[in-house]
Amino acid sequence: MIKKLSLTLVIAIVFTSIPLFCAEVNAVTEETVTAPSAILMESSSGKVLFEKNPHEQRPCASITKVMTMLLVCEAIDSGKLSLDDTITASAHAASMGGSDIWLEEGETMSANDMIKATVVASANDAAVALAEHLCGSEEVFVQKMNEKANQLGMKDTVFKNCNGLDEDGHITSAYDVAVMSRELMKHEMIFDYTSIWLDNLRDGKTQIVNTNKLLKTYKGITGLKTGTTNDAGCCMAASATRGDMSLVAVVLGCNSGKERFSDAAALLDYGFANFSVTQLKAPDDLPKTIKVENGMQKNIGIGCDINSSIVLDKNSGSKIVSKIDLPESIEAPVASGQKLGTVTYSLNGKAVKNFEITALQHAEQISFASVFSVLLNSIISL
Repeated sequence: MIKKLSLTLVIAIVFTSIPLFCAEVNAVTEETVTAPSAILMESSSGKVLFEKNPHEQRPCASITKVMTMLLVCEAIDSGKLSLDDTITASAHAASMGGSDIWLEEGETMSANDMIKATVVASANDAAVALAEHLCGSEEVFVQKMNEKANQLGMKDTVFKNCNGLDEDGHITSAYDVAVMSRELMKHEMIFDYTSIWLDNLRDGKTQIVNTNKLLKTYKGITGLKTGTTNDAGCCMAASATRGDMSLVAVVLGCNSGKERFSDAAALLDYGFANFSVTQLKAPDDLPKTIKVENGMQKNIGIGCDINSSIVLDKNSGSKIVSKIDLPESIEAPVASGQKLGTVTYSLNGKAVKNFEITALQHAEQISFASVFSVLLNSIISL
């Protein structure tokens, strides 16, 4: 009797919890997200899917290292830094507190291990060592961080250091964190590090564990960075991919690590449950050629470079509609690459994407000289 009662109770608990879980997935509100500032962004388009005080300026702790790693990845891409390069820790780098790998002044590590320590263990000392190696000093590196922030349109952000330790005036916003996270995600090599759960340094003498607990619990998680300080609270930029869609969820100022991970997971769940990404392609009725009036050629090839996607709300029933705006013919002369028309994609009657239709070749205007030249070449070839 007791076993039957226990089983009935378990079943009741499971089934009564299902609607609550579904509600959490399908509806995220400012009230259900505990973080005072948060955002959910689709990474390929930058479309904002949810926001709560997205431009409120706040410290973000070690999420700062997203920008640090963005500059490091760019340095690798440009050939300025190699993963095999040897990096020597300065007295300044070794003096960092908070999360670190206890670098000693003069200690050397490969750039690969310094990156691993920065991303996986959120090591403040390793971040500074990388910054100094690239720019000679942390101060100059921070200038580069702020320059990059300006280039990305991060209007809410001022960096004062490269690792996120509390410092007056070191501020950003959930929106800006999402912007720089999205930019970092374009460098796929970063996922080689953000996906590491457990690893070691110093020939196995130092073990490091990823600070991102969602790696063990969330389907499709790919990264990205956590951060915690007294001023910032518990923060996170979480990236995840399912199918064709990648999302980044940012939460700032949570009261605990548990709330941070719960908020981030709820935002990601909401995004995957309610939105999809459709890759755009050229309309089937887009002509491959266009007639040329008064030209040396009767027709020339045309093309439209469509390499983009649109985020759709699964619940809206909206359909993507394409419209081709192209004349039946074009007057010569025509230059290769010249704009001839447009392809417009709309949702609910509102244009959301435009692409140029261009000439793929040159078409010379007909003239006595051009005709005579063609005739002469024909005679010579006989």
